[in-house]
Amino acid sequence: MGKSTFLQEFKAFAMKGNVIDMAVGVIIGGAFGKIVSSVVADVIMPPIGLLVGGVNFTDLKLVLKEAVPAVTDAAGNVTQAATDAVTLNYGNFLQVTFDFLIIAFSIFLVIKLVTKLTEKKKEEEKATPAPPPAPSKEEILLTEIRDLLKNQK
Repeated sequence: MGKSTFLQEFKAFAMKGNVIDMAVGVIIGGAFGKIVSSVVADVIMPPIGLLVGGVNFTDLKLVLKEAVPAVTDAAGNVTQAATDAVTLNYGNFLQVTFDFLIIAFSIFLVIKLVTKLTEKKKEEEKATPAPPPAPSKEEILLTEIRDLLKNQK
């Protein structure tokens, strides 16, 4: 009994409008992030790289420890294994930061546009006042009685 109640609660939660809207937003946001990353990597960064001398930002790194090649003896046996270089990849960090700033700015512009459109719609609703409510049955009846009394005099 506890299991089916749990499943029913989860189904009720998952089918709420705000959860579905959030899921759609996450999916669209992921696709939007890919588009912006492509704009940054393929459109914006090449001219910036050209301006700074053809540097690819993702290749910028600080080598903390050089790579060591494997050492072998005369017989070809490895006496010391190779080690990779230890690097601080600050160029990739710069690229990701630049992507983030462009995505944040794009989302800011979209939210600003939506807010402006929402405010415009609210102003239009305020500009056109609602028609007065129709008189109730009692008011209609009282008006008829008043008119009949006026005609008798």
